[in-house]
This record gives sequence, structure tokens and C-alpha cells, in this order.
Amino acid sequence: MSEHDLLRTMLLIRAFERALVARPDHGFQLLSSGEEAVAVGVAAVLEPDDPLLCSGRAIGPALARGLEPGLVLAELLGKAAGPCGGRGGRGHIAQPSKGFFGAHAVVGGNLTIAAGVALALQQEGQGGLAVCIFGDGACASGALHETLNIAALWRLPLLLVCDNNQYAVSTPRSAALAPRNLSDLAAPFGIAGITVDGMDVVAVRDAAQRMAAHARSGAGPAFLECLSHRFTPHSTATRDTRPAAELAALTELCPLRRYADRLRDQGLLDPETQMALEAEAETRVEAACLFADASSFPEVSEVLRDVG
Repeated sequence: MSEHDLLRTMLLIRAFERALVARPDHGFQLLSSGEEAVAVGVAAVLEPDDPLLCSGRAIGPALARGLEPGLVLAELLGKAAGPCGGRGGRGHIAQPSKGFFGAHAVVGGNLTIAAGVALALQQEGQGGLAVCIFGDGACASGALHETLNIAALWRLPLLLVCDNNQYAVSTPRSAALAPRNLSDLAAPFGIAGITVDGMDVVAVRDAAQRMAAHARSGAGPAFLECLSHRFTPHSTATRDTRPAAELAALTELCPLRRYADRLRDQGLLDPETQMALEAEAETRVEAACLFADASSFPEVSEVLRDVG
């Protein structure tokens, strides 16, 4: 992605979610607002065929991977035009043909699957890389340690990305996980790990590039922790329990604002271009809403399709 593409994609994610929550039919969603830099920075270093897996907080990763906003919205609203026919929803949306292996709503449920995907890539021998984005809450699951162990033993081409937004629902990370950095969990397995500012899309992109190159080289998996902050409650169905002062301070950390300021300081962004990028995002979201609204719901006869 170019410098403007990084900003363009973050703006799209923010505009998409803003429009989604304004709808009366938005349903149960986990939003990515505030965490856009993680999804966009990681997706920026992937090759077209690299499979990306994510947690149930899937909107940002799906859009960052290049899925069409209209198709994503259709899936979130349960419409047949969605890539999973409206049956995957936010928690299980997937479009493997576009490099998005999919979301997994069970906390930690994507980790061992990602190891299996990486093993398949290793056996194919084409240099592919599996990437898995998960939250800090998943670091308390046994699945992470099982994945780290087998990935290290078999030197799998796997990049594990912990989007550490500091809270597992309402439990502070500091109250649930002992390591100073969650990337330290990789060390006992001899896995390369690093922690970066997840509110800085350039820092995420650059670290992801280094970690991806390591994993592709045959040197084994890598672990990237991105320290981020969500700007919304855990979900559209939960209230925010964070202190008011903490929430107020988050506005100064906005990854979109920080990156736009950086581009302006470097002479790479003028006000007219920024306004054009913002307008483009709004236009794409408006088109996505029109597409999703015009799409039909699945036929009742489809209810058991693909159900084993």
C-alpha cells in the first residue's frame, strides 16, 4: 500500500462502522474503530494469496484485506449477497479467494486453525504466509501455547498478531495476564517476538514486514504484539466500563489523525487531498449501504445448506 492507501483504508473502516452503527438493523457487532492501524498495517505487507485469519472483531481486517464494502455489509446484515450467503455474519465472515480465510467468533479459536493453514502452505512449498490476528484475551487460552509449540517445532510460516486493546471485554489486560509484554509469551518457544505501538500504522506495517520476512524465510513463526485502544465498548450490546478519564484521553491517540498529521508534516498530504480521501470513503460506504439494502435475505430452503 502507498502512503495514501494506508490512510484511505483506515478512513474506509472508520466511515463503514460509523454508518453501520447508525442503522437500526446493525445487530450484534464488535467494532474496529481505534484499532484500524493494526488491521491496515498488517494487511499492507501481505501477498495476494497469503491467508489472513482474524477474531470476531472482523470488520477492520476484512476491509483492510480488500473485501468489497458492499459484500461485507451484506454479510453483516444476513443478506444472501454476502460472501458467506449471509450465514457467517460478523463472527464468521470469510472470502478465501480474496486472501481472507475468515473470522472466528470463539476466543482463541482461530489460532490452531491458523497453524493448520500454515502447515498446508509449508507443504505446498510456494512461500505462502499464514497470518492470524487475535485479541489479548486469547493469550489466556491454552490454544495459543499449543499453537506456539507446534509452530516452533515445525517452523511453520505463521505470523501471529496480537491486537492488544488492553481489555478482554471489561477485564483489564493487567488483571488477567502476567507477562510484561504479551510478545514475551513467544520467547520460551524460541519464537521471534516484538511489541509495537498499534496506534501507529507505519510502526505496525514496518514491524509486520520484518516479522513476515522472518516467517517466510523458513526461520519459523513470529509473534507481533500491537498495543491498541478501542474507541467503542466491547460490542454494540455492552456498556463501557472504562473510566471516563481514560476514554477522554483516547481521542488524542486516534490512528487516523496521527497518520494524517505525519503525512502533512512530511509534505505528503494537503487539505484538499485529505478531504478528497474522506469523501471517497463516505461515497464507498454509501454505495455499500445501497447494495446491501437492495440485496435479499436467503431463501428458507437454504437454512440447512452446508450444515453437516
